[in-house]
Amino acid sequence: MMSGFSRLRAGGLLAGAALFATAACGAGAAETTPDGKPEVVAAFYPLQWLSEQVGGSDAQVSGLTPPGVEPHDVELGIQQVTELKNATLAVYVKGIQPAVDEAVEPDTSFDAATAVATIPAGEHAEEGEEEHGHEELPYDPHLWLDPSRLATVATKLGERLATADPAHAQGYKERATKTAAALGALDQEFTKGLTTCTSRTLVTAHEAFGYLADRYQLKQVGITLDPETEPSPARLSEVAKLAKAEGVTTIFTEALVSPKVAEVLASQVGAKTAVLDPLESKPSGDYLSAMRDNLKTLQTALGCTA
Repeated sequence: MMSGFSRLRAGGLLAGAALFATAACGAGAAETTPDGKPEVVAAFYPLQWLSEQVGGSDAQVSGLTPPGVEPHDVELGIQQVTELKNATLAVYVKGIQPAVDEAVEPDTSFDAATAVATIPAGEHAEEGEEEHGHEELPYDPHLWLDPSRLATVATKLGERLATADPAHAQGYKERATKTAAALGALDQEFTKGLTTCTSRTLVTAHEAFGYLADRYQLKQVGITLDPETEPSPARLSEVAKLAKAEGVTTIFTEALVSPKVAEVLASQVGAKTAVLDPLESKPSGDYLSAMRDNLKTLQTALGCTA
């Protein structure tokens, strides 16, 4: 599944089970800050950014995944499990972090994937490779890479926060509307910027950009489902053949993942590499600026004219 979201560690799950049992003893009423603000815990960066935009000064938002760390690498300690269980609202995407899925409380959690129409998970898998490491997950979870879908999530999040904290309901709804509008404007920038391109084939180190491709009529071809799984020679040959046939000039890799596989493929087809950020961790700017950087990268690589 995702920049590593694909790997499910048995040891981590076993350890997590013990933590859940321990934390459950301390789980109680939803927590608020000393000044009465609701506590919102976001599982990883895009959801943290969205929660901060919608929550504003009325909520205390914290992120579960530190900057520079892929979400799947986060190991939950007793404190993190307790925070998730006691949060006024825990914001996550089911299937990305199994330990988070287990820790959240149904009545005080918001699975962003339930707010939008999802697309199927990756279409191929190497022999012996579980699809994204989550056989039970039928959809691609990278929904935040489509600004229009994230705008829908913003609206729903505003409604959930308004219900959880009625005293500030109007503020949540107004900020949700404003955030959705900003994401709608970003969506229009992508639509315009990717309308006329010499190529529409997006060759990526792994299949993380399905929603972006779906929204803007691009064709995603991932070398692997899991960026930490070495592709077979047969898969590399298959993608290389396709890339040559479709005149692909750029193979996309990611900042937090080794570019080795992408570089090998690029050398085979006479292409270059470029970084396309899946935004699984905090970028140097924020979500909007990072997505605009992605748009510029795509326009250059695909030969687009606005």
